[in-house]
Amino acid sequence: MHETIAAPPLEAPGAAGRINPALYINRELSWLAFNRRVLEEAEDPRNPLLERVKFVAIFYANLDEFFMVRVAAFKEWQATGDPRRTPNGFNPAEQLAAIRAELRAPLETSTHLVHQTLLPALRAAGVVVCRYHELDAAQRAALDETFRRDVFPVLTPLAVDTSRRFPFISNLSLSLAVVLEDTASDYRFARVKVPEVLPRLLHVPAEVRPDAPLTFVWLEDVIAANLAMLFPGKTIREAYPFRITRDLDLDVTDEEAENLLDLMEENVRQRRFGQVVRLELDAATSPLVRQLLTRNLGISADDLYDTNGPLGLRALMELLSIERPDLKDTPWTPHIPKALRDEDQLFAAIRAEDRLLHHPFDSFMPVVDLLEAAANDPEVLAIKQTLYRVGRNSPIVRALLEAREAGKQVAVLVELKARFDEENNISWARALEQAGVHVTYGLIGLKTHAKLLLIVRKEADGLRRYVHLGTGNYNVGTARLYTDLGFLTCDDEIGADVSELFNVLTGYSNQTTYRKLLVAPHVLHRALLAKIEREIERHGAHGDGHLIFKCNGLTDEAITLALYRAAQAGVRVDLLVRGICSVRPGIAGLSETIHVRSIVGRFLEHHRVYWFNNGGQEELYLGSADLMERNLHKRVETLFPIERPGLKTYLRHTVLETYLRDNTTARVLQSDGRYIRLVPGDAPPVNAQLEFMQLR
Repeated sequence: MHETIAAPPLEAPGAAGRINPALYINRELSWLAFNRRVLEEAEDPRNPLLERVKFVAIFYANLDEFFMVRVAAFKEWQATGDPRRTPNGFNPAEQLAAIRAELRAPLETSTHLVHQTLLPALRAAGVVVCRYHELDAAQRAALDETFRRDVFPVLTPLAVDTSRRFPFISNLSLSLAVVLEDTASDYRFARVKVPEVLPRLLHVPAEVRPDAPLTFVWLEDVIAANLAMLFPGKTIREAYPFRITRDLDLDVTDEEAENLLDLMEENVRQRRFGQVVRLELDAATSPLVRQLLTRNLGISADDLYDTNGPLGLRALMELLSIERPDLKDTPWTPHIPKALRDEDQLFAAIRAEDRLLHHPFDSFMPVVDLLEAAANDPEVLAIKQTLYRVGRNSPIVRALLEAREAGKQVAVLVELKARFDEENNISWARALEQAGVHVTYGLIGLKTHAKLLLIVRKEADGLRRYVHLGTGNYNVGTARLYTDLGFLTCDDEIGADVSELFNVLTGYSNQTTYRKLLVAPHVLHRALLAKIEREIERHGAHGDGHLIFKCNGLTDEAITLALYRAAQAGVRVDLLVRGICSVRPGIAGLSETIHVRSIVGRFLEHHRVYWFNNGGQEELYLGSADLMERNLHKRVETLFPIERPGLKTYLRHTVLETYLRDNTTARVLQSDGRYIRLVPGDAPPVNAQLEFMQLR
């Protein structure tokens, strides 16, 4: 049952079209609640031990990105003195204070979980992660030798004095702040960077104690224990680890760029000098070192985060390389649908009927096979594709290069502004250009997030367009880890739409409307609002209004207002939102028919599905767009309809319905912003992702 609260007015007083702040869950706090759900997976004893360690590492990696982007954005906003407020009424200072307050509990929980639960459990299972001082003399001697041989040559101590300024500290780097005695009343300071090229967890040589369990020690502990080698003849007064986070959100004004590729390369180089937004310290760090670091890094006490134990616990992900299948999830081999197993028959299979791939339960390889088949098929004339995040050693890019070598017309839009993939995409863009591929970088002022592949093939009855549209990236690696949907079709109207959209992306076409595709930023937002309004009108006449939306984030004010109005009219609204959700369900007289649930499981929920009952004439769209301002107004996004009855039935009554029945990994959002995890009770347990695996 939702806790009910009285319904305030929908719109903010005196601000038509703007949501009442009381009805809008704060975006940043909602994201922190999502990351807390990730941490809950690490707490869950039903998950294998190393998978729990993985979730802790993801929790910390997520926090790093949150500080680099979201906290950094509010600090920049605060520095400008801009008087605007967030939709829920916060100014930047209030938002930053709320973030700090909200972080205290999960950080304490994560630290306690690691040290009091997970590391002891690993030790009991024969995997020890310990501090240097916990080793016996023989083990310490072995690690000291490892230090002399493999670590010492890599280290560069940097002194700070009147002739040597405080060194530059790179983003997310771990360092030791070393204080050396100069005279009885004076000291000197040095910084020693913990090398990122070495593992954070050093393996203690097994031959030292053959009877000992598999043992790892933190690299910074070993360095700290051997600092005398770096500073011979000096007395080391104290040494403490510290770690900084910088603003890494690129500010790219491509409207003024003569060459976006060169501009992005320069921005990536400059990004390393972004403002420091967080300093992580060991809780035992002395006042002297605290003062020295805060002064030289130009930060305030509000930017300090103390922790008990090692810093940068995303490094625990290194433990996943251990060969201990008994401590991990059972390996999953994605299924390849029978109709798509023969690479020589892929075009025929798609001609026969539209095909749907549900990743990672279905393999992504048919998409790679389709591209490779197109590259080698003499009847294929042209290939066009968008690339957002493709990963390293991409078979997708290799197939595109092969197609160009075979004389095909190949055009690729590489989105250079894909956050944290900029360097990778710059490299791929250069390689594709050098091979003679037509490479473009999208529209001025917009990111291209749409997932599009178009293959033009000459056949007996003329040219035919084969299209792949997806909810996820053309990335073979993440396709095994993320839930996504891929659609293969040679529908004439969709093919024509995709062709015309590529003309917009690569040429000077100003087209904004299409036959079947809903495209942002021009039409998609307006179309979604119109379809919600249609559901409201239909419910008023017939009482059968129902919406089911599955996405990763919902923050758009206009969409939020429209969903509240739908609920006020009695329309049932089921929202499956993995991460940020600004809607408050369960408010009497306003949102009693809105139900919001989030699923965090083995695979990262990533697909976007939008279903409208439409009086029984169901409409169902898939695509790349979340219900967020950036997706609907600042990106090129697509939603595409699924019209084949069998596919529509599968998506509505198998995919969406299974997620709505999940009672083991689902959390239900309350009106106050809290999430409550469902438990099966007397009902049969339902784990949606597990059910999809068992279907294959």
